[in-house]
Amino acid sequence: MVEYPPAENGSIGDRTRSLKKYSLEWEVLIWAIGVGDKPFLNPSGKWMIAGATVLALGITAVGVHLAIQKLSKPAALSTQNATVKPRKINALGRIEPAGQVVQVSGPTGERILRLLVKEGQQLEKGQPIAFLESYPERQAEVKLAASQLLEAHHRFIAERDLGQAQQQEARTRRNQAENPKIREIVAQEAMVRQSKVEYEQAQINLKRYQYLQEAGAVAQQDLEDKELEFRSKQQQLNNAIATLAQLQEQLQTDSNNAKAQINSTTAGSVRSQVQIDLASANSNLELAKARLARAMIRAPQAGQVLKVLVREGEAIPAVASQGSNSQQAVVEMGNTRQMYVVAEVYETDINQIQIGQLAKISSPAFKGEISGTVDKIGLKIGKNDVVGTDPAANTDTRVIEVKIRLQNSIAVSGLTNLQVDVAIEPQEG
Repeated sequence: MVEYPPAENGSIGDRTRSLKKYSLEWEVLIWAIGVGDKPFLNPSGKWMIAGATVLALGITAVGVHLAIQKLSKPAALSTQNATVKPRKINALGRIEPAGQVVQVSGPTGERILRLLVKEGQQLEKGQPIAFLESYPERQAEVKLAASQLLEAHHRFIAERDLGQAQQQEARTRRNQAENPKIREIVAQEAMVRQSKVEYEQAQINLKRYQYLQEAGAVAQQDLEDKELEFRSKQQQLNNAIATLAQLQEQLQTDSNNAKAQINSTTAGSVRSQVQIDLASANSNLELAKARLARAMIRAPQAGQVLKVLVREGEAIPAVASQGSNSQQAVVEMGNTRQMYVVAEVYETDINQIQIGQLAKISSPAFKGEISGTVDKIGLKIGKNDVVGTDPAANTDTRVIEVKIRLQNSIAVSGLTNLQVDVAIEPQEG
């Protein structure tokens, strides 16, 4: 009996074998119809054989079509599921402190006199790390410069006091010269006022006598006497005014000379060599302090000492040539209170990374996973630095560094540069 192929279950191979089985059954049926008692060999029988053959071929085609539709459904469903749920972005990464690992160095060739820190020690910004061999010498230079500055300051004070005394002496001489002149001027002004009164009175008497002489009441001689008296008073007034002007001019000249002498004394004290020496000594002290500061290595930021590279008595290495791995720093330090993971994301996946995405960090070095968020996306494509253990992996991959801020820094604060596996969750929406 003919049956259609199953609609749902079964693998692709099973469904193909079922189709072949049904096709074979139809061929046997057609053969049986054609070779029985041969009643269909007549013309009408041949038409029946042809119709049965066409019917069998049609049923087979329908079965094949249904099977193909069933086979195509799983592929369509898997494609739809892949579109709905984006994949995670996996990458290798390394752990580092916030702000990266800082190599603290000093002047090339200087020897370490005293080392003040040890590995694992937490430092504050500006805290001393080491004293260089030149520190005692620089310290002596500061003391010498300080003593020279103090001596120059004492000389400056003495010179300043001397200049102030000279200025006071000049003011005193000016006052001594001005006071008599002022008294003479006051007396002369009084004389001018008196002469003016006498002059005015003589002028009035002269006019009255002129009127009386015209009227014939006085003699001509009396009038001439009044004219002579008037001219005498006029001359006295002019002499008094001229003397007052001369005294005032002399007082002004003496006052100007005294002021010039005071100003000269003041300017001389300002431009004195002692003051120049004081400024020079102060500059020498500042220079000595700067040199002393260079003889001490301080922490450029707050953080933990990760590694001590130079010991007491050793010299700070010279600048390494390009491509050399030799150390140049005295210590390496970093802010381990906040740790980051630098994930090397393939350049083809970087368009799926955004700030704030969640990430999971794992490694055999610690238990479980550590969560984090994407904090910064690099702007430059480079070659990968972190290489996995797979010998067939590509070691020359073009990647972009993505920094992930860890939520639990304590668990990995002592694992700087640890290689980790990073899985960045896909962006929702």
